Amino acid sequence: MRTLIAENDPGTAARLIRELAREGYAVDLAGSAEDALWCVREHDYDAVVLASGLPDPGGLQVCRTMRAEHRWAPVLLITPEGDVTARVAGLDSGADDCLTAPFVFAELFARLRAITRREAIARPVVLQVADLTLNPVTHSASRGASDIVLSPREFALLRELMKRPGGVLSRTYLIDHVWDFAYRGGSNVVDVYVRYLRDKVDRPFGRETIRTVRGVGYLLDPDA
Repeated sequence: MRTLIAENDPGTAARLIRELAREGYAVDLAGSAEDALWCVREHDYDAVVLASGLPDPGGLQVCRTMRAEHRWAPVLLITPEGDVTARVAGLDSGADDCLTAPFVFAELFARLRAITRREAIARPVVLQVADLTLNPVTHSASRGASDIVLSPREFALLRELMKRPGGVLSRTYLIDHVWDFAYRGGSNVVDVYVRYLRDKVDRPFGRETIRTVRGVGYLLDPDA
């Protein structure tokens, strides 16, 4: 299995290469974020072991760029001990898993086996319905050539609608998938956020993409 190690500390990199080679991995080394991006653009890796602390633009930006370019090689992000922020940011950037340093190699091997078993179809994809585009990796939205700025909740709501174009989603379904388990309000919050979305993705463009199915819920009309 061909693996890229993106690590700027020579000692850590040497240990990673030695132990992975013992396990039968074919290993390439990138000592900087720039080199890592060059490698993933030139080669199809089975896995990438990526240090979050790479020099500018940093390991997280490498991961974001990979996903934005639709490069779905599984990424195992190595983060400093106790740095919860780095782990959360890494997963949000598209990493498949995180491992805290210092680590034991048995765990690293197990995590690599786990992320390489996952199907490629599970990777995040850009959603597109007609000229409406939603990118879960970069958290961006656009209609045609026009960017649309969405709040996190608006983004999540639009994502659910775009995942099932033409399908009716009930208010209960949308609350379950867009609002967290602690939400105790009424279903009218969905109506409020649908209005927000229409004001951003439909009305400025003279469109009626988001439709109400009276007594049931909402759908995104792919032909509108």
